[in-house]
Amino acid sequence: MADLANFDPNRAGNPNNNIFGLPFTEDESRLVILPVPWEVTVSYNAGTARTAEHVFKASLQVDLFEPEFNDGWKQGFYMRTPDKKVLLKSDYLRKEAELLIAYISKGEAVEKNSFMCKSLKDINEGSAYLNDWVYQQTADLIKKGKLVALLGGDHSTPLGYLKAISEKYPDFAILQIDAHFDFRKAYDGFKYSHASIMYNVLKEIPAVSKLVQIGIRDYCEEEFEFAKANRGRVLTYFATELKEQQFEGRTWKEIVDEIVDQLPTNVYLSFDIDGLDPKLCPNTGTPVFGGFEIEQISYLLKKMMKSGRKFIGFDLSEVGVGESDWDANVGARILWKLCNMLVAGNN
Repeated sequence: MADLANFDPNRAGNPNNNIFGLPFTEDESRLVILPVPWEVTVSYNAGTARTAEHVFKASLQVDLFEPEFNDGWKQGFYMRTPDKKVLLKSDYLRKEAELLIAYISKGEAVEKNSFMCKSLKDINEGSAYLNDWVYQQTADLIKKGKLVALLGGDHSTPLGYLKAISEKYPDFAILQIDAHFDFRKAYDGFKYSHASIMYNVLKEIPAVSKLVQIGIRDYCEEEFEFAKANRGRVLTYFATELKEQQFEGRTWKEIVDEIVDQLPTNVYLSFDIDGLDPKLCPNTGTPVFGGFEIEQISYLLKKMMKSGRKFIGFDLSEVGVGESDWDANVGARILWKLCNMLVAGNN
């Protein structure tokens, strides 16, 4: 463990240290953050492939005092440097995807164009490569006894991590904070689209015994029907229904208590930042009006942990990159809170 005797947590973060200005190496750290610089299939705003560098910069302004979770950071947080090979592959395939999406949007048939067929094949193969890369990285960290946090990138990025963590926890739930179901099947032909992550999770990871989604407010009919068809495994709290319940006098505490009661012992958090009110994340990939305040989600997670549920891991995705660092500032503070919670939940 790093010697903190000469480390002053009350000063501005030192950029020569790691994320949040912390003086830990990977080996010394209890928790390792894996950045995944990938956004090949995003269908609206781009930029999230470069989230990590912006969040790193913003993290240096985060105050480290964390009385609520007993200064979990002192056990060590470390973020790896984004893999340049993955980023370059994302950039290349993103250009291919843009051409393909533009072609499809004009009503053209992909199968009639050999160039577009090749592009689609390359994109799907690239996404499969990414899933395997994430699996290998996270499985190795888990075997070393590390807690793992994944920082996207778009919301397709955690599939490999979920496969890795399912080898340690053969029965767990995903608590999904999101504006979208993410139940589209091969959206625009992309098998591992950001809009298909939870469809793929349910199809490929049997260890996920339950998916509890909150904040859903933008979806297609096919996704709605898929959710209904999988009602025994999927529980969805729609944003409109949650708002209406509160308008009619139901408290957030009552709603949270109900949500927590639906969760099994082991819980993984998949946090797409567009689940929040877009004033907090205006440059996210697909912003949708409405959404949560950060304090609402923090309260939910605290109640979950106090209930005795085990917080086993998380991903934070779709943090946007804009002209200002507002999105990164919000993303860094959410990441800080979640990292401390994850450590506190595994002491």
